[in-house]
Amino acid sequence: MKNERASGILCHISSLPSPYGIGDLGPEAYRFADILSRARQKYWQVLPLNPTNGALAHSPYSSYSAFAFNLLFLSPDILFQDGLLSEKDKDQCCLPCDATVPFDDVYERKALLVERAFTAYKARWLKPRTFEDFCSAQKHWLDDHALFVVLKGRFNDRAWVDWPVEFRDRHPQSLKEAARQFGDGILREKFGQFLFYRQWMSLRAYCARQGIQLIGDIPIYVNYDSVDVWCAPEFFKLDEQRRQTFVAGVPPDYFSEEGQLWGNPVYDWDQLKKNGFKWWVDRLRHNLTCFDLVRIDHFRAFAQCWEIPASEPTAVKGAWCHVPGVDLFTVFQKEFPSLPVIAEDLGIITPDVDALKDGFGLPGMHVLLFAFHNEYKKSRDLPENSTPLSVVYTGTHDNNTVRGWYSHDMTPMEKKNMAEYLGRDVPPDEINWVMIELAFRSAAFLALIPLQDILGLGKEARMNTPSTASGNWKWRMLPEEFSPEAIDRLAVLTVQARRWQDLGRMS
Repeated sequence: MKNERASGILCHISSLPSPYGIGDLGPEAYRFADILSRARQKYWQVLPLNPTNGALAHSPYSSYSAFAFNLLFLSPDILFQDGLLSEKDKDQCCLPCDATVPFDDVYERKALLVERAFTAYKARWLKPRTFEDFCSAQKHWLDDHALFVVLKGRFNDRAWVDWPVEFRDRHPQSLKEAARQFGDGILREKFGQFLFYRQWMSLRAYCARQGIQLIGDIPIYVNYDSVDVWCAPEFFKLDEQRRQTFVAGVPPDYFSEEGQLWGNPVYDWDQLKKNGFKWWVDRLRHNLTCFDLVRIDHFRAFAQCWEIPASEPTAVKGAWCHVPGVDLFTVFQKEFPSLPVIAEDLGIITPDVDALKDGFGLPGMHVLLFAFHNEYKKSRDLPENSTPLSVVYTGTHDNNTVRGWYSHDMTPMEKKNMAEYLGRDVPPDEINWVMIELAFRSAAFLALIPLQDILGLGKEARMNTPSTASGNWKWRMLPEEFSPEAIDRLAVLTVQARRWQDLGRMS
């Protein structure tokens, strides 16, 4: 992997076009794989595929399960082909194909879709054995996940810590009785997860036949109100009532006087280590079943993490705490010898973080939108300062698009520095291609470009603005927006930058 120059596109499943209000794992996902192949791209990166919910604005980085899948991405077309939906069922899922995702409407329709597919499965589906095999293979997380979802509904969506104590503390007899009482709902939730897994693995196999590898994304922390913390409270810093004693965040810096208070529970690394880091090994193995390569978000917290007392209103009074990252990655390397991990090492990085990353041969990240600050010639994000063992992006899901940044966010100093660096001023309608070419010509073994930058879209296509609570994660590509001209231009740049080795296939 790391010895071959290549490139790819960052596009979340939700951003694909479809007639159902949100991108899914159906025909448009296969068409996108075809586009990637034609454009000579070898990687498709997505955001986390875990379940999302409206209370957290459907952020893919805030989920109630680190192992389960997002059923909003189920394809009605494939379910219809499988005989699990009628044409009327499928049509009732239809929503306008706009440039944003109407999450509430999609959520309502997809929940009904799973219900009807489950009813059809019980009545007539001919291959139940594959479902049984899935339940057996995924039992280590699936049983608890399905019970958690059903109990959340039973207790009016209250956080698990506020459930009756026999359920909060997982008394075996109470859980056994609940599993018996709510068996049909539990089975339905498992079936939805099976449908996703089946559709995803089919898409993954198709991508592999097209020469495309899939890159996933693992948020380092999990949510407090999650099946993960409910099932394994011993691996998190909680009190006797299972409430958080410390929460995660980052300290004050140039951008924020109060730091960032994320609120996620922090790990009890001593307990994880005593257990041989099994929870983390299971999590990484699960992701590597679904992806060829994974990016781990906030990698620096594997060296030190900023722990804030749960009673604090800001992140100011936190402290850096040591994390046994070397021990963890030594275990990872034994379990996964090629260690196909990208370390998200953005922000202020200390020598111990670099030592951990470099010691295990993990590629870090460079982002071109960060390259042209006041002392830009020293910037680690300039193309010539990238190393072969790194991944370069024009921007990430947390940044403005290149055109949005160029037109609205760049400081006068950054514009001056960029013009000096390039030796010319660049018109706004060309800046995205200039930045793509800079990324492609860098030394980094892998260049990844957000789809919005290839399409040349402005700030309206931004995926996420950190520290804002609404309006995020909604952008979608419109049908046919990825024009043949853009595909061909990307293919030519890819070959010219020697990120496509099979030149004989270039038409």
